[in-house]
Amino acid sequence: MDEPNAVPVIGLEIHAQVLTRSKAFCGCSTAVADAPNAHTCPVCLGHPGALPVLNAAVLRAAVLLGRALGSDIHPRSAFARKHYFYPDLPKGYQITQHREPVCTGGTMAFVGSDGTEHDIRLERIHMEEDAARLLHRGDASLADYNRAGIPLLEIVTTPAFTSAADAAAFMRELRRVLVYCGICDGSMERGSLRCDANVSLRRTDGSPGTRTEIKNMNSFRAVERALNWEIARQRALLKGGKAVASATLLWDEDAGEARIMRGKESSADYHYMPEPDLPPAVVTQEHIDAADASIPELPLARQRRFLEKYALPALDAEVLTAERSIADYFEDVVRHLTAARTDSDAGAVETGMRTVPAKFASNWIMGEVLRGMREAGLSSPPVEAARLAELLRCIGDGTVSGSAAKRVLAAMAESNNAPEEIIDRLGLRLLRDDDTLRAQVREVLNAHPKQCAAFYAGKEKLLGFFVGQVMQRSGGSADPKRAAILLREALSRHGDEDANASSPSGKGES
Repeated sequence: MDEPNAVPVIGLEIHAQVLTRSKAFCGCSTAVADAPNAHTCPVCLGHPGALPVLNAAVLRAAVLLGRALGSDIHPRSAFARKHYFYPDLPKGYQITQHREPVCTGGTMAFVGSDGTEHDIRLERIHMEEDAARLLHRGDASLADYNRAGIPLLEIVTTPAFTSAADAAAFMRELRRVLVYCGICDGSMERGSLRCDANVSLRRTDGSPGTRTEIKNMNSFRAVERALNWEIARQRALLKGGKAVASATLLWDEDAGEARIMRGKESSADYHYMPEPDLPPAVVTQEHIDAADASIPELPLARQRRFLEKYALPALDAEVLTAERSIADYFEDVVRHLTAARTDSDAGAVETGMRTVPAKFASNWIMGEVLRGMREAGLSSPPVEAARLAELLRCIGDGTVSGSAAKRVLAAMAESNNAPEEIIDRLGLRLLRDDDTLRAQVREVLNAHPKQCAAFYAGKEKLLGFFVGQVMQRSGGSADPKRAAILLREALSRHGDEDANASSPSGKGES
């Protein structure tokens, strides 16, 4: 039956690798990038008689995330065995939590595709172990068991999303929360954060549709593309009078389509049973208190505060709070800038015009600092916050031009020397001597009579050209703002002289 108005119903199952030194149930290292199978033992390889022991750091991470998202934390939670047989699972089962998860409920706010905030209710957060990594080369498949046993937190949402864009936006925000809390590094490219999605179409009479599951989405773009593809596929089936079969699909990002991998398993297919080798995980009041003390200001709340406290544009606030370290760095720079102001200058720093120091700092961090980090492959800013604030003050008080300051910043990243020292060493201190500047202005105007004529004819944008020529003639040492003022004065005088010269009396018209 054709259901053109059927509403998508989407639920997400997000797996986040927990940042621990050892695996979930053994002492093997979590350095998955090392040589294949370098970090394995009888426990994570599933040898008979090997007994697992819960890594306490995993429980602490689960409690921290649960408290951050307002979940109910259960004093007692139990582990179970989830059976399936695949080369990436050495034991033939996965240790996970089933009927008694550590956290249930909770909500997370995110900014949806319509630009407004939404709250999504969570079903649960539980602890489990990761499977191995399979490498497919031609007709062969190789197994790297370094990843087997890496601790995971699985975050399961209610089926509350009605658009792929909102599901992807939720994933972005959850990643920020996990990174801010120090629980996960958030790298979807390396598999640290992965997402499965359940999709169905609710019919116009309110009856639920058949649910399918999509796996192998390793980017936010892939989440949105895969969900939209599956929604369109289900609509096409219904339009053609065909039924949607319950299935698990594997997303192929390169092909931009999914393929059916197998029929979708139900809970009964996994033959869950209690894990006999692990006692229940017990959450104490000490766990709760420690988690509450560790919860940072969450990214969306910090983004709101940046909008209100610093009067930043929405884009600035979003970019600066994407990573906790950058948000901290920005506030440190602003604090150093603000501390340098006089009481009479509360609210602004001299930058040639009155500018809110937060926006001044934001421009440089979003531009030069983040660009430098990307190009150098750095995870933190290349210069200290106090040093960047010193450089911004040098721009503000006219010691160095904004363009020359980029060279200074690059040199600071190499040496961490004071900006004024670098400015003098590179000869970048702005020239402010009016007599010298006037001489350079005269030389520039005399050398470009055609441009002067065009300026007098109304093309005042040529003033920027003249400033550039003065900067070039001065070797970049001229103060561009002062040069612009002197150029206007000189052009005005030249204009008056030309007008006088064109008058029969030589004095201009009365």
